[in-house]
Formats: sequence, C-alpha cells, structure tokens
Amino acid sequence: MTPAAARGPVELVQALHPHDVPASLARELTDCWITVANAGGAVGFAFPPVDRAQVSPVAAELVAGLDPAYSRLLLAKVDGRLAGWLSLTRHRDPLVRHWGTVQRVQTHPDHRGRGIATALMDRIRAIARDEMALAQLHLTARGGEGLEAFYNRLGWTEIGRWPDALRFAHGDRDEVLMLLAPL
Repeated sequence: MTPAAARGPVELVQALHPHDVPASLARELTDCWITVANAGGAVGFAFPPVDRAQVSPVAAELVAGLDPAYSRLLLAKVDGRLAGWLSLTRHRDPLVRHWGTVQRVQTHPDHRGRGIATALMDRIRAIARDEMALAQLHLTARGGEGLEAFYNRLGWTEIGRWPDALRFAHGDRDEVLMLLAPL
C-alpha cells in the first residue's frame, strides 16, 4: 500500500482480550512489526532482517497475554488496514501497580508523517489514566534515533540513561528511560 492509497481517517481500536485479535489482524500485526523492524525501527528486534518465523511467536505471546486489567494493544487503522500499534502493560506487583509500560510503538512506513504515532500515544495516555487508573507511564527508547525529541513533544521526560546498553554492529547506543507523569 502506498501513502497515496491510504488517506482515510485514523481509527484507534483497543484489543483487550485475545479474542479481540482474529487471525487476520494477528497477521497484519506481525506484517507491520516485520516491516517496521526491517526498516530499522526500535521495536524489539535489534538485528534485521527479521521474518515471520521470528516475529509470529512473539506476536502470538503478546496477543495471548491480553487482559483488560494488565495488558492491552492499541491499534491504528486507516481504510480498515493496520497502520500502527503499541502495547501497554501494568505490573501485577502491588508495589508498582500504579504505573504502566508502553512498548513497541510503531507506524508502518507507508503511513508515517500522518501523526499516527502521536495519536496512539495521546490515546494510550487517556486509556491509562481513565480506564486503568494508572498514575504514570514508563518507556525505554533507543538513544541516537531522535526518539527522545518525539516523546518530549508529547510531554514525556527523560529520567535517565543506561549508557552503551544496546550493542549493535554499527556501535553501542544508550537506552533512554522516559516517564510520563502525571497522566
């Protein structure tokens, strides 16, 4: 799909239970993840190229763990097709149950530049606050990719770094720790 082919409005949909992700959507989610990872996205697969054999089991585990109190997917659709997604998890330990972790924020390359990632992040903030009663959100980002500036524009604050925590063939990168509070 080319960017010109996908110009409809962005629809944001939550998946709260495994049955909210039928096989066709699971394939789209996996395909998006593969495409984003192979385009260099910092989405959990550090050494592209990746393929369906690597990504499908991880996607299946993510979907199998969906639970409205603890783990959700937020999906962005354009013209009925998946254009991006992210996951939100909350910890079960009562000591840290008041915060959640945002992971796998991604927009399919065909849909970049349309504000999809911003829409996903804005909506997940509201979901975390209003539906899950979370007090704060955490995420980690790969340093040196410009991600800190993106998250800063959305109200996130860098709270620390693990220097040279990520080892790549092209050099080490910091893992950047970010916080959004209050929600």
